[in-house]
Amino acid sequence: MVRTLAILLVGHTAAEAEQINSLLRRNNLSAEAQRVETAGGLSEALQQRWDLVVANEQTNPSAVHVLDVLAKLKLDTPLIVRITRWDEQIATCLFAAGAQDVLLQSDSIRLVAAVRGCQRQIERLQDLYEAQLALERSEARFRAIASNLPGLVFQFVLEADERVFFPYVSESSRTLLGLSPGYLQKNPDAFASLIQAEDAADYDRSLLDSCRQLSAWNWEGRIQARGDEDIKWISLRATPRRTPRGAVLWDGIMLNITRNKQIELEIARSRAQLEELSAYSQKAKEQERMRIAREIHDDIGGTLTAIKCELVPCLDNSSRAPEFYRNKAAAVESLVDMVIDSTRRIALDLRPGVLDCGIVAAVRWQAREFNQRTGIACVVACNCEEIMLDGDLAVAIFRIFQEALTNIAKHAHAAEVQVKLSEADNQVYLEVTDDGCGITRPDMNKVNSFGIRSMRERCQQLGGHFYIQKKKEAGTEVMIRIPVNGRVSSRDRLGGQEG
Repeated sequence: MVRTLAILLVGHTAAEAEQINSLLRRNNLSAEAQRVETAGGLSEALQQRWDLVVANEQTNPSAVHVLDVLAKLKLDTPLIVRITRWDEQIATCLFAAGAQDVLLQSDSIRLVAAVRGCQRQIERLQDLYEAQLALERSEARFRAIASNLPGLVFQFVLEADERVFFPYVSESSRTLLGLSPGYLQKNPDAFASLIQAEDAADYDRSLLDSCRQLSAWNWEGRIQARGDEDIKWISLRATPRRTPRGAVLWDGIMLNITRNKQIELEIARSRAQLEELSAYSQKAKEQERMRIAREIHDDIGGTLTAIKCELVPCLDNSSRAPEFYRNKAAAVESLVDMVIDSTRRIALDLRPGVLDCGIVAAVRWQAREFNQRTGIACVVACNCEEIMLDGDLAVAIFRIFQEALTNIAKHAHAAEVQVKLSEADNQVYLEVTDDGCGITRPDMNKVNSFGIRSMRERCQQLGGHFYIQKKKEAGTEVMIRIPVNGRVSSRDRLGGQEG
């Protein structure tokens, strides 16, 4: 849409003003001319916005006076001066003073051309102004988006001579890299210097591959931000394009993926540990089967063979004294007692019968057995006489307790063990504390620390939590908490150091 030009006529009569307006209308120019007659009226009129000023040279105010007023008001409004007769010297002086054009009053064609040129110039300036506003709005939106993204937005250029630079870097570089955008743009090699030596070759390879193939640049690696002691994992994603000068420009984003990488590594570590524990459990199961099979074969099988050997002489038709049969019966009875004892012992190894009396009785019985076997005092405290648990939960707690005592016997060099068993808020608590040398973090992270892993796995399978730490004074504290119903909320989980 063409905007109507606002023209100020200085030193023109009313008839001349009407003549100029009529001339503009006949030539289809969208313009409106208004006139001012006095010098005082000129200063007041110029307080408004005008697209063009047209002045008669020899009137009052004169064209020179108009130029002086425009200069004082610091206005760049174009001025066209109309003169009655052509004078080269006057025209030269007016051009030198700042007039845009000088023409004869009788030359209506040049006046129309000058107004039309002014209109075109104003339209170009308006288009330029609107484009500049649109660009500013677009840049403001881009900067707002870039500043709120959870990462660093950047442009990266690789020249044909292998020089690099960053045309744009968002403010997030301060947080992610410890470098200001201005510093990174002045020192483009500073980013590569942050990359860990182990990942530098992979970074260079991915950059060159993306440059040669103009394919997406995807790289993940470790950096150490300026002024930061911790190592960060970053993910770089960028899209390349070739510039007219033959360079390659990437538009991309860098994200801090340290947390994700830690989770991935922890999952991989947990999976490896789980596989090791599964293999260890399978091996232990096979060894236990072999032990039980050996005991059944050697102990029960041998005893049954002995019983058979005692009974064979009694089955023939030979006549024997009663004393012979009494002796055989006594021998068989003794062997049967041995079979019963062996059977009971093997059954107790598989599942202690004392568990039928409840978890409290089972823990106390195991504590006495531990004391008799190792000579280490084991004191049990319980806040109630009995804790009602289902069979699987009771067996799991009992096995965890057994494993904790086994670890103490093997590694702690303790003189006393304190055991606390309790129930509160629908949770079962078992705490085993010794006064030995104390466990260390390397001990817990050992490849073959299957005892701790098995205790932790048993707890997690039942929705519980496992906690182990070295005490400040001496010894180790192991604590488990398992919900009676097999579930525990995350806000109720124990704090501290997980085993």
